[in-house]
Amino acid sequence: MVFIGIDVGTGSARAGVFDATGTLLGTGKRDITVFQDGDWAEHSSAEIWQSVCAATKDAVAAAGIDPGDVAGIGFDATCSLVVVGEGGAPLPVTPGGPAERDVIVWMDHRALDQAARINAGEHEVLKYVGGIISPEMQTPKLLWLKETHPETYGAAWQFFDLSDYLTWRATGSLSRSICTVTCKWTYAQGNGGWDAGYFRAIGLGDMAEDGFRRIGTEVVEAGAPLGSGLTDEAAKDLGLRPGTSVGAGLIDAHAGGLGTVGAAGARPTDRMAYVFGTSSCTMTSTQAPVYVPGVWGPYHAAMVPGLWLNEGGQSTAGAGIAQLLRHHPAYPAAAEAANARGQSVPDYLADAAAATADASEVARRAKGMFVIPEFLGNRAPYANPHTRAVIAGLGMDNGEAALIDLYIAGILGIGYGLREILTAQDTAGAPVRSIVLSGGAGRQDLVRQLLADASGVTVEIPKTDEPVLLGSAILGALAAGYFSSAIVAMPAMSAVSAAYPPAEHMRDWHARRFARFGKLHDLAMELAAG
Repeated sequence: MVFIGIDVGTGSARAGVFDATGTLLGTGKRDITVFQDGDWAEHSSAEIWQSVCAATKDAVAAAGIDPGDVAGIGFDATCSLVVVGEGGAPLPVTPGGPAERDVIVWMDHRALDQAARINAGEHEVLKYVGGIISPEMQTPKLLWLKETHPETYGAAWQFFDLSDYLTWRATGSLSRSICTVTCKWTYAQGNGGWDAGYFRAIGLGDMAEDGFRRIGTEVVEAGAPLGSGLTDEAAKDLGLRPGTSVGAGLIDAHAGGLGTVGAAGARPTDRMAYVFGTSSCTMTSTQAPVYVPGVWGPYHAAMVPGLWLNEGGQSTAGAGIAQLLRHHPAYPAAAEAANARGQSVPDYLADAAAATADASEVARRAKGMFVIPEFLGNRAPYANPHTRAVIAGLGMDNGEAALIDLYIAGILGIGYGLREILTAQDTAGAPVRSIVLSGGAGRQDLVRQLLADASGVTVEIPKTDEPVLLGSAILGALAAGYFSSAIVAMPAMSAVSAAYPPAEHMRDWHARRFARFGKLHDLAMELAAG
């Protein structure tokens, strides 16, 4: 008996086959297109489904299993907005755009004005998003559609979060995951669910008048079995058996959290899950609700059933580092050298830096250089989508050594941004003992140690190379009834392989830099205010 986890990220769809101990047996991956223009970004749901199906078939073939051995499937995806007409027909999300581009990607910031107007209303539901709603969330985007593209808004049969779209496509069930609607749609399970007054006040009263039919009338826990499992059509598309159990999904970062925070029997409340990829996401579980200014939540049962969740992170993390490096004169030569080695530029630079000194000591290469890597604003704890990247301390050196120094300063900027979130949570009453790190941007030992030193908290590494896929596979195991609860499933299927404690001899050095980083961050926000 095996389980499949399916993950849809910003640029690819991936699938992984796991056994009941969490051992990865095979994976598959297919790219998906991001149609991007400045702060706008779109996907095609049809292309995403095709990539999901191809990746799943590849994973099953790589694992060498019989499709009939798959007992359950779980989906996770970015918190992107899918807009479809009757029966799932795609609708264009940009006036005059092609119908097949029916997804507003999570990082799209077209709804900045709508988010600002919503925030000016000081609505009760905003206390669950750190007091300030983000343009990355779904109600500002819905309001943008209604105001800017009323043809699509009016014709829409359903507005889905992407993981809910995938489970609907797989099972025909219109149930929404508690994770998606709570974290991105303002649904408050412990406070009456949908707040009709909020929707009326912001200009989306038609949603309330329609009984919220288009955004979800049935909300279930992540991993809950949906419908009768895979439909005949979906099973054929995926190359699996009809009726295979499918669990309600998660947002991608939250799947990474589910696949890590309970490893080796640790209490989920002791660990922060930190997903470091294109963007970064921090997730901290608490027994009781904790309100942290500028940090999303508290969300009840949005990741681990029975626990409250606070969610932070940054809109650009790995993508921000890549953007930072592209501005340097030495980048083209480094890119050529990295390509010759089959590496990304950040990995190439990390290897080069690690060869010069002890991982913790490498931080000193940044010297007087500071980077605020916020190319798309600050997600947490300042919740300011208008801030932009700031680089201080550049010199005249145009060689590769200077590029490495800039890279180190950028990673430290990511680490100090993480420390700001940890500090805000600790002050509010949600401390953690360690950070469990996942995501492709954090695979290097050097990066792991620098993040531990800059944040001041031990960084742990999951045993599996694919914790997000594992989290979704856990959903499949729950849907199949193999485990009685997520609390039982997490330690059974996940483990930690390594830990990177902060270097004691660097604590004071980083404390001084963190204080200066904070001053520069204050200036960045002042500059963003005009």
